[in-house]
Formats: sequence, C-alpha cells, structure tokens
Amino acid sequence: MSLLRLLSYNVRYFSHATRGIASTATAMKRIAAALAGLSPVPDIICLQEVETDSLRSTIALRKGRPDETQLDRLMQMFNAALAQAGKPDGYEAYYFPAHTYRLGQRARIYTTGLVILAHPDLNIEHHNADSPKDITHRRVHLVRKLKQTRICAHLRVYRPGGESIDIFNTHLSLPSTFSKQFWTRPMRMGFGPNQLREAHNIIRFIEAERDSDRFFLCGDFNSLPGSPVYRFFLEECGLRDPFAEMHRMDDAGLLAWPTAGFMHLRMHLDHVFSGAALEWLDFEGSAPFGGRGSAFRGLSDHMPLIARCQIGGKR
Repeated sequence: MSLLRLLSYNVRYFSHATRGIASTATAMKRIAAALAGLSPVPDIICLQEVETDSLRSTIALRKGRPDETQLDRLMQMFNAALAQAGKPDGYEAYYFPAHTYRLGQRARIYTTGLVILAHPDLNIEHHNADSPKDITHRRVHLVRKLKQTRICAHLRVYRPGGESIDIFNTHLSLPSTFSKQFWTRPMRMGFGPNQLREAHNIIRFIEAERDSDRFFLCGDFNSLPGSPVYRFFLEECGLRDPFAEMHRMDDAGLLAWPTAGFMHLRMHLDHVFSGAALEWLDFEGSAPFGGRGSAFRGLSDHMPLIARCQIGGKR
C-alpha cells in the first residue's frame, strides 16, 4: 500500500489582495510559504486559476526575464520557501493552458490555466500538458468566441515498485446567464445546463484516459452539494465524495462548510471526487472559508482541500 497527500486550491491568479485586478508578489510569496509550511508536504498539488503571461499577471509583479511565466515565478518562491523550511523538495511542475483574452495580436489582457505539481518521489507516467482536454460547452453562437475555455488536466504518477494513480484537475464554468434556470432558481451554482454538459465531457475524458479505479478528480466545480452537477458525479457516475463520507455530512452539512466566498456569500464549490480503489484517510489541514487558524486564510477567494489517501490494488 502507498500513501498520497493531495492539495487542491484555486489561487485566483495570486491577485486576491487587489480584488482580482493584478497579481502581486506578496500574495504569491504568502501562498508559496503556506504550501511549504504543510507537514508533510503534499505529494500532489493541483492549482486552478494560474496565468501564463499577461498584463494582469505582470503589471504589479514584474518578470525576471522576458520568457518568464507566472508558474516560473511561483516555483522560484515555492522552492525558496521549501529551502527556508528545511525541505529541499524539488517539485515537477506542469502547466495546462486554458484560455487567453487578447487585445490585438500581441497584447494578452489575461490568461488562465491549471497547474499540477508532483513531488520528486513520484514518477510521471503520462500527462496532457501539451494538449489539455477542452471540456467547454459552447452554445450561444453570438458569444461563443468570447466563451472562456475550460479544460481537464491529467497526470498519471507512480512510486517505484508501486501502483499508478490517475489525477484529474479541472475548473468548471459558471452557470450560463443565458439559461432560464439561472434567473428562476434561488440556487444557481451547479444548476447550469452548460455546467452539466461540461461534467459529462469530463467523465467521458476520464473513462477514456484512466488506467484503473485508482483515480480522483479535483478542482473548483462552481457547483454546490446537491446540485445537478454534484449529483451527476455521485449518483450517475458512481464517484465518491470522500470529504462528505469522512465527515458524515449530507448536502446541508456541506453547504454549511464553505470552501469559497464572494462578498457576503459563502459557498461549497470545491470538491474531490474519487474512484473506488482509493481509501481516504483524512482531510487534515483543510479549513472552511473564513475560518481562523489556517495559513491559507485571506490568500484567495477559495480555501484548499487537503487530503490523504491510500492506494490499493483494485483495478
């Protein structure tokens, strides 16, 4: 049996201090320090909302060299924080580009993508960083070119002499404002038909790519517990919500444990969905949005989910 510690976190482009307007060095350093301060450090770190290179990512945080990306800057700060903490762990970093909003041919207003960091104890068997899976549902013809691309990142890892595990990281769209349900339902996150289509696209991709039942899907799903998207993953696809299982929470309990916040709203939007062959041990280090005592408090509009699982032999 092999243990694996996971962290999934929407870092909001490291721009939370400026309300999402621009990335800052302070925000990135604080997030890097919080990650390095975890004990033990995660084996896998899945991040959402990470830029490549744009006006938003560089206007307040200058590049060290012309071709430097936001991930490059993060890894410099993360490695420095690890070294300061006496943890010389050199992670393998993979960036999965999703979308770019341009002003003309050259100027990029902002970009977005996903990141997976793998601890050096893990061997990388496969990844789709060069061609992330597009899971976006585009319906409205007039604005389809403006629709932000959503993707699913995939990494397959194993420890020498151990079994492989498939890791899927994603960030679903917000519910479409063009749907009737958006304006007629009091609860909207996870109720968008466009979100359900993207959930279907993710599952088709997972079924085509996974090597066994040793897999998990994590990220920011913009979907509440009990929503059609959430129920689809659990009831129709047979995935598990180990956080709900371990804490014996029903939908109401999960709703009362927010992972994200916007103004006065508190929402449980981030999830870890699991295949059958993973035995989940704990979510130690996870804290609700707004809760005190976490090193991640106030660093993003989301809080990370941190978990440990045991990799069994069931295929």
